[in-house]
Amino acid sequence: MITDSEARFVVGIDLGTTNSAVAYIDMRQEDSVAAVFPVPQLVAPGTVEARDSLPSFHYEPAKGEFENEEHPIVGVLARDHGAAVPGRLAVSAKSWLSHGGVDRKAELLPWHGADDVKKLSPCEASRRYLEHIRRAWDHARPDAPLAEQDVVLTVPASFDEVARELTVEAARNAGLPKLCLLEEPQAAFYAWMREHREADGMQAGQSILVCDIGGGTTDLTLIETEEGKHGELAYRRIAVGEHLLLGGDNLDLALAHHAEQKLGGGKLAPAVWSVLVRRCQQAKEILLGTDAPESYSIQLPARGRSVVGGSRGVELERAEALRLLVEGFLPQVAANEKPSVRQSGFQEFGLPYAPDAAITRYLTAFLAEHGDVRPDHILFNGGFFESAVLRERLLEVLEKALDWKPQVLRADRLDLAVACGAAEYGRVRRGQGTRITGGLARTYYLGIGVDHGEPSAVCLLPAGLEEGETVQLQKRTFKLRIRKPVEFPLYTSGTRTTDQPGDLLPIDEATMRPMPSIKTVINTGKKKKADTVAVQLHARLTEIGTIEVWLAEKDGNREWRLQFDARAATQTERAVEEDTANRAGVMDESMAASSAGVIKSVLGPGRTADPNGLLSQLEANTGLERSAWPPALLRRWFEEVLPLADCRKASPALEARWLNLLGYALRPGYGFAADDWRVANAWRIKQDAVANHRNEMCRAEWWILWRRMAGGLTEHQQLELANPLIKQWSSRILKPAGQKPAKLSNFQFGDHESAEVWRLLGSLERLPASKKTMLGELLLTWLERKGASISNGAAVWALGRIGARVPNHGPLNTVVPADTAENWAGRLMKLHGKKKEVAFALMHLARHTGDRYRDVSDDTRTDIVTWLNEHGASGRLTTLVRSGGLLDAEEQDQAFGEALPPGLHLAG
Repeated sequence: MITDSEARFVVGIDLGTTNSAVAYIDMRQEDSVAAVFPVPQLVAPGTVEARDSLPSFHYEPAKGEFENEEHPIVGVLARDHGAAVPGRLAVSAKSWLSHGGVDRKAELLPWHGADDVKKLSPCEASRRYLEHIRRAWDHARPDAPLAEQDVVLTVPASFDEVARELTVEAARNAGLPKLCLLEEPQAAFYAWMREHREADGMQAGQSILVCDIGGGTTDLTLIETEEGKHGELAYRRIAVGEHLLLGGDNLDLALAHHAEQKLGGGKLAPAVWSVLVRRCQQAKEILLGTDAPESYSIQLPARGRSVVGGSRGVELERAEALRLLVEGFLPQVAANEKPSVRQSGFQEFGLPYAPDAAITRYLTAFLAEHGDVRPDHILFNGGFFESAVLRERLLEVLEKALDWKPQVLRADRLDLAVACGAAEYGRVRRGQGTRITGGLARTYYLGIGVDHGEPSAVCLLPAGLEEGETVQLQKRTFKLRIRKPVEFPLYTSGTRTTDQPGDLLPIDEATMRPMPSIKTVINTGKKKKADTVAVQLHARLTEIGTIEVWLAEKDGNREWRLQFDARAATQTERAVEEDTANRAGVMDESMAASSAGVIKSVLGPGRTADPNGLLSQLEANTGLERSAWPPALLRRWFEEVLPLADCRKASPALEARWLNLLGYALRPGYGFAADDWRVANAWRIKQDAVANHRNEMCRAEWWILWRRMAGGLTEHQQLELANPLIKQWSSRILKPAGQKPAKLSNFQFGDHESAEVWRLLGSLERLPASKKTMLGELLLTWLERKGASISNGAAVWALGRIGARVPNHGPLNTVVPADTAENWAGRLMKLHGKKKEVAFALMHLARHTGDRYRDVSDDTRTDIVTWLNEHGASGRLTTLVRSGGLLDAEEQDQAFGEALPPGLHLAG
């Protein structure tokens, strides 16, 4: 029985990609089982019903769309009504929560939604689902508020630490302070354990594969049986798979592509396509279900006056659906076959789906990576396996590939198993029942610098660490810089399960996967000068399932916590680039010291050298051409130059050199450890403006400085730069006849300065899409005036960057709409002069991505390819427009506006 201090209920919440569910156990009742909590929700306008699950869909009604319903809607009505109005429907928030290519806290859902919709971040959408659940529970049980119960919230086993932290944040913001996290495959197994305490034939030494495929993810987990202390059967989780955005949503997309081809007429408009995807989801469930019909008809709303009868339809045969979905996603594979690493999966809705659609290839590769395991038992979970056809096919593949057929563990209600298992785990945490051991699924490493040679990684947390355990790295002491930023690259491995805490290892890119970094800035005492302190590391896996890392002063009592970096867009992907940059050339300390002396001789208080030859002097001092200066050296120079700002007041030449070197040393504003700290310090000079504001050279260098570090500026900082400039250009370009434009003290519209201002504006990729659209229209209006297209290549370059399909560094949620890019491309092709710049801009406006919501139409693409061929553009540009791809080094430099430091790359 529970004590007075314990919560009455343990509650499991499955926060799913497609559906969420809630189950609970009343701990005041002896041996009670998990019961499903039916969630009340709108199922039709004005009609509330309680359902076993809450569809994870969020719909914002238009004004007057529903009588008495002006607030956002979640659940059945949101899903069903939103299928016909996709521009107001936010979906797949959980998938976005794990997407490292966007700012996960940015308001980006619905993806390319209607203009009047208030967009949500993935974190906020998750919060609203959880808040709806909390309110529903509190209404049903006012005497036992959900906030006071023990809540177990499930996450994919493969979620990275940022996604886990954001899930916890969403729950706490929804009013759920008492919670812990549990991996979904384990939750499914807890549900099975409760219903089947002993499986026929199961014995110690056997393995169980939990294959959990939901709407958004494929989650694989291996559990091993062993003999417990008292002879009972015990369970240990021994491995989890990598994060795969591959699930039922992909089947819907595949079926929609097939239906689109059957319809004829080329690609559907994004709005119609979204409707088709939702209709195909229904078709999939029917055609793969029991007693399926031989065919299923899909009707689409009309678009245009030529459609007879107001709609158009397509008939899907069951046989063709089976061929497409079964053979496409569960093909026969060999035991040693590896998944493709080239992007062949879908890029719809902006999500980075797994590159290989073959789930079976990922499955056999997972088993091979962990000792060629042949699982004795298999437990299916997730909506994907509601279809007996798919369950039987996966078993058939395993039998042929491994010459082995596991015994299937029976599970009822796959859609509710995770919630019920989470509640059961809550009971186990109270000491009732068998706990799955295994702890941490992966080994974690911190990247560290060494005195000589390549950077290495120290094993921080070993696989198998249990919740609540702490690891002390007492045998290793580290030098920590204080009053300066420290940023540690973080790595993880699902296969290196024998490395021990404190092991110093070379970074193995084949087995160690980079993750978002962890960082801190230690400001202590009144001193401002950088210093070092000897520290030791310790880390723990918390009771709620997140990781904490601490630095403890070796000969003192000070201690600092390192924070996971959940900063803005593409941070996870940048981890690889940061590591490359950190290793791009070993900096000789004597070189750094002597070149710092050169800088001080030109810009310092006792300056004696000519400022105009500063970069040449640094080339002579280092013995390296400026293109070969490594990022580590450049960042040291930045920290030398920034404190010498007083030289700006001495002369225009000194200010121009100071601004030039400061920006050159920090470009592109990200990619090297602690660059966000450097950008934040550089931003402080923004309030000072240009000291020699009457000098055009100084003003131009001012704009160049911000353009060079634009990739590290926040959205707010970019808006602060852009807004006054856009106002000035608007006043000049759109002014009524005879009216003089207002003047800005540090922008005088000279040709050279104007070119640099346009380049800056084109580099501000975090500006909202609406602001970019306004800016692009302004720029085109100016270009279309007589003579403008002939003289200003920088403005053409800026237009390409503003309307680019693939950002250099910004998040995907700020890309301008495809029809806007089409309009700009058409107008640009009518201009004369600057053909090289126009060709490069057209490539950016039409570069193929595979994402229907970003790509221009096939007709526009054809027109642009024709223009490029007629005007002698390189075949490389044509290829990028036709089929996409990554920019090569020269193209990256051109896209950035100048050469990048070695080892640093643009995200696109």
